[in-house]
Amino acid sequence: MKSVIGVRSVALSLLLCMPALADLATCVEAFHANAFDLASAECRPLASQGNKDAQANLGVMYYQGRGVPQDYDEALRLLRLAADQGSPDAQAALGVASYQGRGVPRDYNEAARWFRLAAASGNAGAQLNLGILYASGQGVAQDYIEAARWYRMAADKESADAQVALGVLYLQGQGVTRDLKEAARWFRLAAEQGNAGAELNLGVLYAAGWGVPRDPESAVRLYIAAASQGNAGAQVRLAALYEEGRGVPQDYAESVRWYRMAADRGSAAAQAGLAALYSEGKGVPQNYEEAVRLYRLAAAQGNAAAEAGLGILYANGRGVPRDYQEALRLYRHAASQGSAEAEYNLGILCANGWGLAEDRSLAMRLYRMAADQGNVAAQVALGALYQGSPGTDLAKSGAVPQNFGEAARWYRLAAEQGDPTAQFGLGVLYENGWGVSQDHERALRLYRLAAEQGHTAAREKLGAM
Repeated sequence: MKSVIGVRSVALSLLLCMPALADLATCVEAFHANAFDLASAECRPLASQGNKDAQANLGVMYYQGRGVPQDYDEALRLLRLAADQGSPDAQAALGVASYQGRGVPRDYNEAARWFRLAAASGNAGAQLNLGILYASGQGVAQDYIEAARWYRMAADKESADAQVALGVLYLQGQGVTRDLKEAARWFRLAAEQGNAGAELNLGVLYAAGWGVPRDPESAVRLYIAAASQGNAGAQVRLAALYEEGRGVPQDYAESVRWYRMAADRGSAAAQAGLAALYSEGKGVPQNYEEAVRLYRLAAAQGNAAAEAGLGILYANGRGVPRDYQEALRLYRHAASQGSAEAEYNLGILCANGWGLAEDRSLAMRLYRMAADQGNVAAQVALGALYQGSPGTDLAKSGAVPQNFGEAARWYRLAAEQGDPTAQFGLGVLYENGWGVSQDHERALRLYRLAAEQGHTAAREKLGAM
């Protein structure tokens, strides 16, 4: 959920009504130039004389402890004096204080009241924040149409955060008709102002081809721009691209670098991604203990991928003593959040009776649930089971009737994702005409694809053909 933008972002646009007041001009200019020592010196006497703009500026400085010691009581006193004189900037700042619960009890209703007063006077920051309250249902009844209305007012004033928020509503079809092109337009306007969130979101659209032509290069360029500003979401996406070699050359060291940046910011997705690289020894020396540490950090935030990854380490006794019960607990929790990897690994436990009573029917259902979500390992497992490959879970027991047509279907799904085991398995089916029309040329192509990825059996096949 998007949070209310902080006091500094309410954009205190103080207008100079009396050109002769040179001290006020200095107060305003110094404040906006972040020269807070000078601003406090110039604003203080004016605030004492009752100037609402100086009171608003000085109040914000006390709220944030910039140029003056942080003092919420003094901040609120000054902001209330300015707000009582009708300063929309002070009203917006009081709304932020009520939302954050600093110096006053947290009160979303009071925050909404102050934001509404400031928004009615055209304050873009207050309009944005009022939109956020309507989108989240804090202090007001949730109403995406109202959220869109307020976002649009602020976005038309070139508020980049409002442009991003409005773009998200168009992307999700909340309060407006879903329109990916319109979402892209708003994200682009904000990205042109250097907004990292907009750069990330526009990059996602380019990567998927939503509302814009698919353009992986533009996606990477935008991710880099956002990541370079410290946007953890962009850093995670870049790390994943380098890990998988999509749109950029595969580079595990670079993947580690970007994951680490985001992990240091507390990103659970980055912690889980970095843990996986430590577990596999990609880009870093293999270190199961470090993988466990990182997975635990991410799992503590409820990250399902981390729970599944940590479950694998417990099931195999890597970095921790083997503990099927703990693996089972982690898999179940991750699976309840829809993790396909957890569903597949839970199926393995069920098939073998590790940590629970053996249940091959449940194992098959779990494999299929994971495979239906696109999990490659589950798709390959189903292909092997239906093919009747010896040694596979369940196949050795005869619990799965041989069905070459089903084997071909699951192998094909995994092969299309580039899995060499599936490519080899599908090649075997085409070579022998099992479940598919016999096609030696297609079998040869599949063997070559698998062999190029180092599949030993595929290389042996090629040598024999």
